Amino acid sequence: MIMFDRFRFFLIIISLSLFVPSAMSARGLSDNPSIGFNISQYQRDFGVGLNFITPYFCKDMLAIRLGGNIQWLQYADPETLWVSYGNMQAGIRARSFILEDKISVYGEGGLVMLFPNKMFSSKAFGIGGYGLFGFEFRISGRLSYFLELGGVGTGAVADRAPASPIYSNGFLTNVGFRVSL
Repeated sequence: MIMFDRFRFFLIIISLSLFVPSAMSARGLSDNPSIGFNISQYQRDFGVGLNFITPYFCKDMLAIRLGGNIQWLQYADPETLWVSYGNMQAGIRARSFILEDKISVYGEGGLVMLFPNKMFSSKAFGIGGYGLFGFEFRISGRLSYFLELGGVGTGAVADRAPASPIYSNGFLTNVGFRVSL
């Protein structure tokens, strides 16, 4: 019984700590780099990735973002296949706080480089651009969740797959979490 009460007390303290405002504001964290994990969809291609954001500069409004994803192209040949490929992004973002340093909105644009799989493409790499709008929700001093919506254009075609479908072109979504270091 004592062990259960200690465990319950520990859970309550941890839960409350997520809701108590941190002594360090989100603007103060702008001086720190951050890393994030995302689940993404580029057109119809599911993926997962990691990203790195530099400290904000130029009056805490601009930052550089570097990232990489593993995406999966799904096609039938004759049965359904999920074939992985990679991409890397480099972009610049501009943000604005809209609610007491807890919620921010941002726009981002940059270059994306594709590393297609030889199973579906005869090209070794492709290059294009992306642009997105994002929303970041800081839930504690260093942890935040984000949602990003935008578009990507690469002109990539899976020329070795039946019907040569396009991939990594069109609407993109990213959701995930970010930790300020």
